[in-house]
Parts: sequence; structure tokens; C-alpha cells
Amino acid sequence: MSAPTPAPAPSSWPANRPMPKGYIPALGPKLKRLFNVVLFLVALLAANSVYLGTVTLRGWLDGASYENYFYLWMFLLHLALGLLLVVPFIAFGTIHLITSRNRRNRRAVRVGYALFFTAIVVLLSGLALMRVGNIELRQEASRRFVYWLHVIAPLSAGWLYWLHRLAGPRIKWKYGMMYGAAVAVLVAAMIGVQNADPRKLNVKGSPEGRKYFEPSLGVTADGNFLNADTLMMDEYCMKCHADAYEQHLHSAHRISSFNNPMYFASVNETREFALKRDGDVKASRWCAGCHDPVPFYSGQFDDPKYDIVNHPTARAGITCTVCHAITSLNSTEWNDHYSTRGNADYTIEEPIHYPFAKSENGVLQWINNQLVKAKPTFHKQTFLKPLHKTGEFCSSCHKVHLPYAVNHYKEFLRGQDHWGSFLLSGVSGGNARSFYYPEKAKSNCAECHMPLRESGDFGAKDFAVDGRLTIHNHLFPAANTALPYLQGKEEIVAAHQNFMKDVVRVDLFGVKEEAKIDGELTAPLRPAVPTLKPGRKYLLETVLRTLKVGHLFSQGTVDSNEIWLDVTVTSGNRIIGRNGAIDAEGSVDPWSHFINVFMLDRHGNRIDRRNPQDTFTPLYNKQIPPGAAQIVHFEMALPEQ
Repeated sequence: MSAPTPAPAPSSWPANRPMPKGYIPALGPKLKRLFNVVLFLVALLAANSVYLGTVTLRGWLDGASYENYFYLWMFLLHLALGLLLVVPFIAFGTIHLITSRNRRNRRAVRVGYALFFTAIVVLLSGLALMRVGNIELRQEASRRFVYWLHVIAPLSAGWLYWLHRLAGPRIKWKYGMMYGAAVAVLVAAMIGVQNADPRKLNVKGSPEGRKYFEPSLGVTADGNFLNADTLMMDEYCMKCHADAYEQHLHSAHRISSFNNPMYFASVNETREFALKRDGDVKASRWCAGCHDPVPFYSGQFDDPKYDIVNHPTARAGITCTVCHAITSLNSTEWNDHYSTRGNADYTIEEPIHYPFAKSENGVLQWINNQLVKAKPTFHKQTFLKPLHKTGEFCSSCHKVHLPYAVNHYKEFLRGQDHWGSFLLSGVSGGNARSFYYPEKAKSNCAECHMPLRESGDFGAKDFAVDGRLTIHNHLFPAANTALPYLQGKEEIVAAHQNFMKDVVRVDLFGVKEEAKIDGELTAPLRPAVPTLKPGRKYLLETVLRTLKVGHLFSQGTVDSNEIWLDVTVTSGNRIIGRNGAIDAEGSVDPWSHFINVFMLDRHGNRIDRRNPQDTFTPLYNKQIPPGAAQIVHFEMALPEQ
């Protein structure tokens, strides 16, 4: 039998280099075509990667993020090219590995093995970073390791490819230089397109843009209205933040607008009053900046015919997007950092979503979700800013004053102020006169009202560095049990009650003879209990203490809050005295001791309907400062028998 005819020399073999006798090319015609497909995809992917890496490196050097909408499309292209590369590369690599494993140049074979497996690492790390299926990489350290593996492995693959090619035809460097120049031009063009994007993140609203929204201090970034649908995308958030969504769904924030029956009655009266007094409902904008942001910033709130019962925006409350679309707290001439004036003194903008966020197509929605999971940085910088971690952020709505436009009295009348009383409390570490202090001072509101909860949400992190993945509780547990009670949500009522355990304490401290302030005091009442004599009068000394409250107790709607002491005196099974009872009509004993503010209108009538348009001055203020106490005296006249 005659010897097989050697394969022809490859066309790429240099003419000035003699072809080894019997040389068989490592790549046959069909495999060469597959190789060209792989090489083409790698070339595109490399150019795309240089652009993405340039933007990322620039951000690291400047301590900022330059990712924008164009960057997201380029990243989507990166994912698409990577996925397209998987099948042809594995097919080419496997065939090439099998057909070349016995070649005489063992160094080239070994380098080829290393190159193939390094490329596999590139592909697998890329798939892991995409977080497809159950591959989540929730631990930050794990994700960082895989990320750097994905960055370094391609560089190693390029070096190994150069070593591998040394065993074959000479590399045509002029084509490589042409490719490099083309990549440089392409990357420069892409960066130019990116910089031309007029949309900016985290900007402050202009003073001119405030005029429409006054007397609220809130403003949109460009002074224009926002898209209501974009502000109401809670179900979209739920896909990755299911636990946070469920917590927020039952929170007072979510039920802040016309879906809150108490607020509905109050703001409806304010709107009707303003319409009669001013000819429009603009005065009620003061309420809307915090309570009704969706209809307010989408431009529907001012319409006197706005359907406050059935319109979808009327039931939106403070949505996920509303809070997280706030970009800044408006600075003032005396405060160039964060404003703490309250009255919704913030700037809100319509957030830029990833491609296909609003698509109803299932495939496009899946692409959007994977894009967010694979590259969450832009999502994070859009929806979670440093200001969200401050107490000043909460103060933008949990601190208010009534301007002239609301009550036609004066330009500044202080209302609730959680922030100021927090700063002057022992809880914040800012008051040396408090009786009670936490083990460690709290730096912001969230440390108490957004405690950590274990969660499997996409954004969960090991915040406490104890190996548990947690999120901050978006139920915002506090004192408002009325709303969940009216909705029949006993478990939410219980959650608030558990949060309030040991926050406030009532002590029956002592009794005084003859019911006089300067009467003989018997105290404390435990462990020994005095025997009271029939027919005598006594003064019961009662002490209310705020043990763990970081602000005034109570706060918020202090003119309508109903907190009172209910004291019952018994002798055996016989009730001989009661103060604080509720009568058959549901009214509280008017002689009860209330912890509230008795607010008056300009005619001396009580503000009893949350009617801010009539608010004038308080008759008394019985709030208890944080870490302080209040003494209440009850006179007891014991019967003769």
C-alpha cells in the first residue's frame, strides 16, 4: 500500500519558511470555518469588553459610576455575544482537542489544554455572574472572587493563545494591529455616545421648578411631571425583593394616601376648604408631597375633579419607586449638605430602568431580569443612594411646619418634628440630660425602625457579619397599629406590638395622704403595699417613662392621637374608682389624662378632625421627651365601707 498523501500546506504558512515533510494542519477546512466563527465572536466580545472595562476603570479611579442607559445596552450585547460563543467554542475546542492530542509538539498540546480550560473558566464565570436559575452568588465575597476570575481569565487566555500559536503559522501582527486600532476607534466612539446621553442621575431640582409644587417643598429634577406608571412598579420590584415587597405592602407608608381612611377624611376636607377659600386646591399640595406623591408628581392632584376614591394613583401610597427615586435633599442657603426643613424638601426624578422593564413580553421580561441580576450596579446607583441611609432622609417627611398658604396665619408654624427631638435625645447620644440611654447611640432612624430580618431576597447581604443574609425591615415597625387593625391584619398588629414592648412604662409609684401634693408620701409601692383607710382621700402618684423612644412620645399626628391612662381602683371584686373608661358610644372619659397636644383654631375651638387649614395654636402639649418621664396625680376618695 502506498503511504497517505500529506495534506497541503496551509495558505497562511510563510513562503520563506520550509514546510515540514508530512505536516498535517491542525485545523481542517471545516474546523477552520468553525474557528473563524469563534474568532469573529471573540473579536467582537473583546472590543465590547474593552469598552465596559474602560467605563468601570474610570469609575474606580474617579470614585463614581459612569454606567448609563447606553452602557446597559452594551452590557446586554456582552451577554448576548457570550452566550452565542458558548456552543461554537465548546464544539471547536472539543474537536480540536481530540484531533490534536497526539501531535508531536507536546508543548503546543499542553498549552492548548491550558488555553481550552482557561476559556471554559471565562465562560463558566460569566454564566455564574449572570445568576441564571439557581446560581445566585448571594455572598459578596463569592461574587467578587468570580468577577475577578472573569476579568483575569481572558487576559490569561490571550497570553496562552499567543504561546499556542508559536507552534504553528507565524502570527500576522499587522492584522492584529489593525484590529487593535479598530477596537480603539470603536471604544472611543462608544464612550462618545455614552457621554452624549443627556440624562443624569442624582441631580437636584432647580429653584424655578419649585413653583408648581408649592407650598410643598418637593420638586422634580427638571420641574416637569413624572410618569405615574413608572412610580407604581411595586410588582416589578417584587421579582427580586419579595420579602421587602411583602413587608412594605403592610406598612403605613404603603397606606399613606387616599387609601388611608383617616387621612382621606382629613385631606378631603382640606381640599374642599381650599377650593371654597382660594378657588383651587393648591393648599393641599402641602399634604401631597409626603402622602400622595404619585398623583402629585404626575400632575393629577391639582384637578378638583380628581377621583380620590377610584383612580389608581389615589391608592398608590408611598410606593417602592417613590422613596428610591428621591435623588437629593434640597440644600438651602444655610445648609449645603442635606436639608432638614421637612415638608417633603427633596428632589425626585423618574428613574431610568433597564431595557424592557415595562415590556409585557415574557422573553423580554426575562432578559430584563437577567440583565439586572448580572449587572446590578446601575440599578443600585439609581435606586439606593447614600442619602437613603441617613436620618435626614426620613426628616424630609417626618418633620413639618405649616406655611401661610395652608392656614393663612403665618409663614412658619411648627408641626411634628421627629428629627429635632431625636437629635436632642439620649438615643442619638446628643443629650446628657436623658435618664435612659441605649448601649450604643443610634445614628439614624433606620437603626430602630428598619431592623434586620433574614431574607432570601436578591439584595440580601450579611449586614451583621454573622453569616446570615438579611435585609432591612420595610414594614417600618412603629406605633401605628390602627391601620392594620382596621384592615383585619392581626399579624401586622402583633408585629408592631412586639416592637413596642418595654418602650414606654407606667409605674404606680406611691400614695400621698389627704390627696395633697405635700401630703405624707408612701413610696415605693413594692414590695411593701400600704393599707388604705376607708373614707380617706389619697393622691396616687403615677409615673410615665419613655425608656426606648428616640423622639417625643407621642409624635406624628399628636392632635388626634388617642393615648391615655386607664386607671381602675378595686377592692376585691368591687370597682370603687375608674378614670379613662370608654363609654357605650365609644368616647373616652374626657377627664382622662391624655398624652397629646390639644390644638386650637383661631376661634378657640379644638382641632379634632386633622384639619390643618384651621390650626392656630396649642392649648397644651403633653408629649413626653425621649428618655424622660411625666408624673400624673389621681385623687382617690375611698368610700366609708
